[in-house]
Amino acid sequence: MARRKKPRPTTGKGLALTRRGFLAASGAAAAAATLPRGAFGASRCPLRPSYDVAIVGAGLAGLAAADSLARQGAAVVVLEARDRVGGRTLNAALGADEIVEVGGQWVGPTQDAILALAQQVGVDTFKTFTTGNNLLYYQGSLLPYDGAGALTIPPIPAGDLTEFLSVVIGTLEPLAQQVRLDAPWDSAGIDVRALDGQTLESWKLANLTTNGARFLLDLAVEAIFACEPRDMSLLHYLFYVHSGGGLFSLSGVTGGAQESRIVGGSQVIAERLATQFGRNLRLSTPVRGIHDCGGLVVVETDRRRFRAGRAIVALAPTLCGRLAYDQPLPSLRDQLTQRVPQGSVIKCNVVYASPFWRSSGLTGQVTSDTGPVKVTFDNSPPDGSPGVLLGFLEGDEARFWGQRSLADRRQAVLDSLAVYFGPQALAATDYIEHDWSADPWTRGCYAGFMPPGVLSIYGPALRPPVGRIHWAGTETSDVWNGYMDGAVRSGQRAAAEVLAG
Repeated sequence: MARRKKPRPTTGKGLALTRRGFLAASGAAAAAATLPRGAFGASRCPLRPSYDVAIVGAGLAGLAAADSLARQGAAVVVLEARDRVGGRTLNAALGADEIVEVGGQWVGPTQDAILALAQQVGVDTFKTFTTGNNLLYYQGSLLPYDGAGALTIPPIPAGDLTEFLSVVIGTLEPLAQQVRLDAPWDSAGIDVRALDGQTLESWKLANLTTNGARFLLDLAVEAIFACEPRDMSLLHYLFYVHSGGGLFSLSGVTGGAQESRIVGGSQVIAERLATQFGRNLRLSTPVRGIHDCGGLVVVETDRRRFRAGRAIVALAPTLCGRLAYDQPLPSLRDQLTQRVPQGSVIKCNVVYASPFWRSSGLTGQVTSDTGPVKVTFDNSPPDGSPGVLLGFLEGDEARFWGQRSLADRRQAVLDSLAVYFGPQALAATDYIEHDWSADPWTRGCYAGFMPPGVLSIYGPALRPPVGRIHWAGTETSDVWNGYMDGAVRSGQRAAAEVLAG
């Protein structure tokens, strides 16, 4: 057998910005660098890296970073704790030939980064089903309304709707436009500390007087953030709204963030992107710590250590805080990771022999003031078979029902759907759920959010590298923060930082 050549190392002085500065080929660095435990310390760092960049996390952020670097000739290794790629995107089998998404799934206009990546790997999209009427369940009454338009607002009482449009949209949307996306804490012309010093709940109680206006704001926050208005600061809400193009863009279907789905399920983008890395993608390899030696980094897993010129940590902030760092992180960065909780959501797909609601002229979309399921969508495959209703348990509902049994949750979800769609909704053929708060490598979705006092004080530590360690993940994106598009953008930004030296 021919003897494998040793990988040609980088200089250990940082990545050169030319292709010559990278390892000749990723295959040359396929063998992981292994060191006995205790073999490194401040004075005993290895001299040479085996990879240009070690990437922690094989979600969309980590894989987008790896792809960008590999295209510039960098030798990368991607380390993933799960036994799969995709991070917060996840497909589940739906019979023998179809899938259903139990993680992030929708894409919409202006989400150019994720759409370009989907095109790059040969993945198509299809429109969310919107033919017919949506349903509003409010104060015990079920009301249909047109679901096909670009602006579909549930028909709450006219006075309540007027207040919502004039106060929430008329006041907060212009204010959101004044929040700097790249540095919310440094926004001119607004009182950043005052905005960050209150919750969205306290603002709501002080400025909204009608039940309907408060209901719409509560529902939007639960659906978009998977938390409650009392959980987040008003400044974070304003930043997020600006990042996603406005509240109607974030909550909308036609022309909004829920406009289209991925053929084959959103996880297929990560799966196809990952094929190029071969043995340089290590699954079931949780990273435990990162040692910055000054000239390189050593990334420690349970079984071996990987030497690289730099590291990109593509995890949610709270998960970043669970790694051990030597040298220790600056206090502001470490304190940040202690203060950014994840949202709470259980995504529930209920399967039927056919999408029976369509024959009744319904889109499958519901908004409700009564739980546990307050938001639903038609989540059927492109050809409509089988029928799938998607229901969300979000915020407090997820926190409560996550402590109950699977059987109890299933029955509660079916009972909610029966209120909206009639007794046929009880005749499910399958029930597929994923509790993202219980997922040990995620601990919540859709993204991390900022409670009061965090963004204005600790926000400056969110993106800047610490030594040779760079940060990615949708929470670090300035555009479409919290979405798949934001994840891709964050990975590409982190890769650009590495390439810039």
